[in-house]
Amino acid sequence: MRKMLNFLAFLTFVHCTNTPAIMDKEALKEEIRQAEQAFNDLAASEGVQTAFLAFAAEDATIVRGDQVIKGKAAIGNYFDRQTLKDVKLSWYPDFIDVSDDGTLGYTYGPYDFAAVNPEGEVVESSGTFHTVWKRQPDGNWKFVYD
Repeated sequence: MRKMLNFLAFLTFVHCTNTPAIMDKEALKEEIRQAEQAFNDLAASEGVQTAFLAFAAEDATIVRGDQVIKGKAAIGNYFDRQTLKDVKLSWYPDFIDVSDDGTLGYTYGPYDFAAVNPEGEVVESSGTFHTVWKRQPDGNWKFVYD
C-alpha cells in the first residue's frame, strides 16, 4: 500500500510540474497590439529604419519585392541603401492571434506608404501587411518576419 501511495504521489508531482501554465491569450494579443502600435508610432516619429531596427529580432527576416533580407544587420543595410525621401508608413492590425504556448503571434491589416523618389516623384502604395512576432526572453515582442 505504501508503495502505491508513493507512486501516486510521484505521478501527481510529475503531472503538476509538466502542465504548462494557462496562458491568457487575450492579454498576449493586447501585448502584441501594443507592440504593433509602438512600432507604427516610432516609424512616424523617428523614421521607418529606426522603427524596423528597434522592433526586429536578431534573426528577423523581411521580404521586399523579390528580396529576402535575413538578420537585423542585413535589414539595417537594406534601409541604408534606400534612396527614397520623406518616407511615410502607417499601419494597424485588423487581426491578431497568438500561439497556445504564448511564444509566437501574428498580425495582419492595412498599410499605407508614401515617399519621394530620386526624380522627385511621389510614390505611393497600400495593401495588407503580415507580421510574425516572437516573445523574447525578457517578455517583449519582436518581429521575426515582415
